[in-house]
Amino acid sequence: MEHWRAEPLALFDVPEWVRVVGVFDLETTGIDVASDRIVTAHVGLLDASGAVLNARDWLADPGVEIPEGAAAIHGISTAHARAHGRPAPQVVGEVVAALRGLLEAGIPVVAYNAPYDFSLLKHEAVRHGIDPILDPFPVIDPLVVDKAYDRWRRGKRTLSVVAAHYAVRLDGAHEASADAVAAGRVAQALAERFAPWLPGTAHELHTRQIGWARAQAASLTDYFIQIGRLDPDDRLDGSWPIR
Repeated sequence: MEHWRAEPLALFDVPEWVRVVGVFDLETTGIDVASDRIVTAHVGLLDASGAVLNARDWLADPGVEIPEGAAAIHGISTAHARAHGRPAPQVVGEVVAALRGLLEAGIPVVAYNAPYDFSLLKHEAVRHGIDPILDPFPVIDPLVVDKAYDRWRRGKRTLSVVAAHYAVRLDGAHEASADAVAAGRVAQALAERFAPWLPGTAHELHTRQIGWARAQAASLTDYFIQIGRLDPDDRLDGSWPIR
């Protein structure tokens, strides 16, 4: 398989966690983690070159209408999900089991904007009587890491924009497998770009991200208050990697 990126930096050893990473992404009925539902999911495994070692995709019948706005983003209509999707409890149970297997093996799971995917999965698990993942560890969130090491870069930080910045190809954005794999490769690109400063282990990086996410949320809160987007008493939740 053709490698997706240029040769790694020679002067510094990249962190050991880049050798094998799990990847995880959901496409859903909306953005409310407590009430919206899973439509598609992807859990996979990448090697150090970014090549896919193993992957599984799911299509669920979420049991509710998929809003037109959500369908326009990920391409799955209510009719398609009902005709071709599997029952939501089965899908949620299998996704939880796949992720739990990776995490218990010590394999870091990459999820872009991790609190969204892991929190929504938690609520789905509770909804369907499945033992939820309450404290995923170790997790790598390229959104948090990118903001920590390139704080002042202007522009959006969507996966598409950040993938392009790090020369990671993303075909089929907002398709769970494409987004998951691209996020994993962005994490590996970050590991190469910032090798001299990044923690060497996934466990240490996970711990650092908790603090970074909290600080990033506080900074964004202050900015939103300054421009009148938030009331002075409101605060953005900086909990990471799950809320």
